[in-house]
Amino acid sequence: MPRNAPFLATRRGFVTAAAGGVSVLALAGCGSNLSGGTGGGGFAEATPGAALPASGDMIGAGSVRIGLILPKSAGGQSAQIASQLRNAAELALKDFPGADITILIKDDAGTTEGGKTAASEAISQGAQLLIGPLNAVAARGASEPARAAGVPIVTFTTDTTVATRGVYLIGFLPSADVERIVSYAGAQNRKSMAAIVPDDAYGVVVEAAFREQAARSGIRVMAVERYKGDPADMQVKAATIAKLGQQIDSVFVPDAGSNAATVIQAMVSAGLDRSRVKFLGSGRWNDPASLAAPALAGGWFPAVDPQSADGFRGRYQAAYGAPGPLAILGYEAVFLAAGLVRNAGSRPFRDDVLLSRNGFLGVTGLFRFRAEGTSERGLAVMEVGGGTAKAISPAPKQFPPGT
Repeated sequence: MPRNAPFLATRRGFVTAAAGGVSVLALAGCGSNLSGGTGGGGFAEATPGAALPASGDMIGAGSVRIGLILPKSAGGQSAQIASQLRNAAELALKDFPGADITILIKDDAGTTEGGKTAASEAISQGAQLLIGPLNAVAARGASEPARAAGVPIVTFTTDTTVATRGVYLIGFLPSADVERIVSYAGAQNRKSMAAIVPDDAYGVVVEAAFREQAARSGIRVMAVERYKGDPADMQVKAATIAKLGQQIDSVFVPDAGSNAATVIQAMVSAGLDRSRVKFLGSGRWNDPASLAAPALAGGWFPAVDPQSADGFRGRYQAAYGAPGPLAILGYEAVFLAAGLVRNAGSRPFRDDVLLSRNGFLGVTGLFRFRAEGTSERGLAVMEVGGGTAKAISPAPKQFPPGT
């Protein structure tokens, strides 16, 4: 296999030349140079040296050690997600024969100090890459010893205040959803939009991204309304948007499906003509209950490549039961690590590899890390109908040249 094409994509999945038929992360744009040309900055590069013996919970038996930092003892939903992420990591190694990695599972208890301790322990035992933590609090703690040791982090949090050179967010960022759905709608000649968003931290993020992407796409923003969680306030704000009438051709409603359905139905009841106004959503629409809501029928929303994601979910279901929405990221991150160890040379986690402009193509589709630590994704656009969703614009397989 050529050095400048470390992974090979096929229609059946993503395979290395030595492991046909196995789902493996692929480098997007196989004919391109691996180097991202990123320049300096960020963490000092790690130099593997003497390490303490590995101890505790481990997966695999390869020569390259990876730390997987999870809130195992945090309790509640965090502990449940931790278990699913561990299962996904185990499944990734099963799907990658001969992966030359050992995963050291470390518990951060969901705290800053726990993140710091877990990262320090993994690094002392020779971890060359840290995957996790799940939340921003623990990720801030983990970044201190990681920076000192020159060990990069691929974290699941979507809190962009954690992101920096050397701390990379692999999670599904709200901004990626907004960029995809707004730019697609603009390309379909939807040029006069309104938005109605929840009045919370998520709403602040998506509103800012909406305004930025609308400006880039040449779209007029006619109004943005923010609503509290109670139905009465939703009704009032929905009626305000409905009064725009002929002035708008689309409305961005990025909340979870139940709230989005309530808001859309309220706008229609207040006189907005859904035969000419397109409703746009976010990845929050992508669940069975939302897709079954009649109010969302005909709406568009962004999603990961459904074919690849469904394949992962089927394999996980067969092994462990139904996966939560974040399990696929655990699988993807471990595949990224195993693939780079196999194909990216003796220092597989250096900056120019992790920050390749070509990005990576895996079970969530196309993604790449930015130098400041955030990520970009190639998403499909789905249309709701009949209780399901179908792709009306496929997920891209490579990023535009020169970007």
